[in-house]
Amino acid sequence: MSYLIRRMTMADVPQVHAIEEATFPTPWSIQSFEDEMTKNVCARYMVAEEDGRILAFAGAWMILEEGHITNIAVTKEERGRGIGKAVTTALMQYAANLGVQYMTLEVRRSNLVAQQMYRSLGFIELGYRKRYYEDNGEDALLMVCQDMPEMEEDFEDIPVMPQEE
Repeated sequence: MSYLIRRMTMADVPQVHAIEEATFPTPWSIQSFEDEMTKNVCARYMVAEEDGRILAFAGAWMILEEGHITNIAVTKEERGRGIGKAVTTALMQYAANLGVQYMTLEVRRSNLVAQQMYRSLGFIELGYRKRYYEDNGEDALLMVCQDMPEMEEDFEDIPVMPQEE
């Protein structure tokens, strides 16, 4: 099976939200994703798609030279195929193309699988945010990556326009 990684659109929001709800104890609302797509000029999201089905997504806020990863999730049945790493790599490339020089993120202290993936992409540990997660008070590991990909010369940041209903 092969999949395509591309920029997220408004049409993807329902599937992305379903993945978010199935993955996280305190998921973002569908309105939050719609706002990210229509109101947050700093937000960029990538999706992995196969035959019209969203398999994974990754998002970040790009603010000058910093990119902050907000959320990454893969459908339960697609985990372990490397899709999460692929969509995160694509997001990092997109960020680098926008001039981002480093990326940060928080990850649950107990989420060793995600931590290992981030380390494989060049993220290192900076410290902890105590009781960061509201659902259970778990600490977050703060990670940063300064080893960003080279900027692609032919890159163009095309705005994603809201789709008419």
